[in-house]
Amino acid sequence: MTPTRRFVVQGTMAAALAGCGERRVQARESGRRPASLKAIADFPVGTCLATPYLEDPDRVALTLRHFNQITPEWEMKMERVLAEDGTFHFDAADVLARFCTTNGLRLHGTTLVWYAQDPVAFRRMIDDRQAFETGYRNYITAVVGRYRGLARGWDVLNEAVAEQGDGYRGGIWETALGPDYARLAFEISRDADPDAIRFINDYNLETNPAKLDAFQRLLDRLLEAGAPVGGIGTQTHLSIDLPPGQAGRAIKALARFGLPIHVSELDVSTRRQSWFATPGSGRLEKQARVVGEVAEAFMDLPRAQRYAFTVWGVRDKDSWLRRGPNRGDGGDEPLLFDDDGRPKPAYDSLCDAFEGRRR
Repeated sequence: MTPTRRFVVQGTMAAALAGCGERRVQARESGRRPASLKAIADFPVGTCLATPYLEDPDRVALTLRHFNQITPEWEMKMERVLAEDGTFHFDAADVLARFCTTNGLRLHGTTLVWYAQDPVAFRRMIDDRQAFETGYRNYITAVVGRYRGLARGWDVLNEAVAEQGDGYRGGIWETALGPDYARLAFEISRDADPDAIRFINDYNLETNPAKLDAFQRLLDRLLEAGAPVGGIGTQTHLSIDLPPGQAGRAIKALARFGLPIHVSELDVSTRRQSWFATPGSGRLEKQARVVGEVAEAFMDLPRAQRYAFTVWGVRDKDSWLRRGPNRGDGGDEPLLFDDDGRPKPAYDSLCDAFEGRRR
């Protein structure tokens, strides 16, 4: 059964919400900026989405206006899909898949194998390699196969490099399967959907030279071992105190592999500043500078290497940086749109880069 037949729905609620929010967006914008990010890019411009946001008309409207690729924020991660008894639950993931199909959006799946995962269903098999590998194969095959033909790419291996660049973080996967767990994951996902692009994805590559070097060594090792790695994702979670010239470090270094590159989770925190930074001092302008540097490095890639440019959220108030302990005070403004959905200087900076204007 094709994804179109599986996931096509009426879309009445999404369309109504988008129409309501679209009118609000139009009333707010000044008209001096490009009306849509996706309209000025010759590659997909993405954002993350979670099912609760589908009930927010303004969020839906901004998403449909500016973005044409969706990464599920949590719904396709193992923590949401795999139950303790080993059964699969795709209800939330299917909602986002239907939203993409209904609205003509490209889907990027994340994430299949992540060191932080420690599922009970696999923990029970930790001492039985054959059973563990069978479960490993079944899980990856089921998830990738369900969205075959719809998900253009998958983050197959996520955050595999230790933070100081002094090793690899295999977690339960390496414990049970040995160092080839990563190669195996790429091979299984290829068999489940040969046409999807298979990514290795990590963070702090822009800010940690040792980690960037270790990431490249791991990628070299996987490719030499014949792993069907098809793309590279750099999450690009940054902050405004990043020194000039560093924001595009990872993109420039990783271009040498010739693989498609995904800026996969961009945000630029306005809170995580150095102790000596003046709070609130030109923070949005500093943010715009960092965003512009990332985008310019991405635009310097050959067109074939520009897989997508994804921002990890739409409005500041939706960001993961506003959630959790000590994050709910409203102090961070990490995204392109403020709490009310108004474009910020970072939006202008991104538009300039996409249109070939350097600052």
